[in-house]
Amino acid sequence: QVRLVESGGGLVQAGGSLTLSCAASGFINNINVMGWYRQAPGKQRELVATITGGGSTSYADSVKGRFNISRDNAKNTVYLQMNSLKPEDTAVYYCNAGEIRGSSLVRNYWGQGTQVTVSS
Repeated sequence: QVRLVESGGGLVQAGGSLTLSCAASGFINNINVMGWYRQAPGKQRELVATITGGGSTSYADSVKGRFNISRDNAKNTVYLQMNSLKPEDTAVYYCNAGEIRGSSLVRNYWGQGTQVTVSS
């Protein structure tokens, strides 16, 4: 099992910044991709950003240029730096960790979520 604990959510005005953290513990061997997803009220959960063990990153078009995902392997922690926040970024943000072998996702874990609210 892998435990993911998120922190850093909160209320911020439009144009502001927040940094989310996700600390992983447990059987994290072979976890080779981590990421952030979000879910707004009445909407499906969507991918925000991912980072591989080698440091390759990908972003949703809606956050490119504003958000930055990074990881500290020594601390088993992934960060999401969010800048120029917009009201439409309001959502519960979830940390995700997965093990991919070839093209198969063999393990997949979620954190409990942290609320981000952006006021206009």
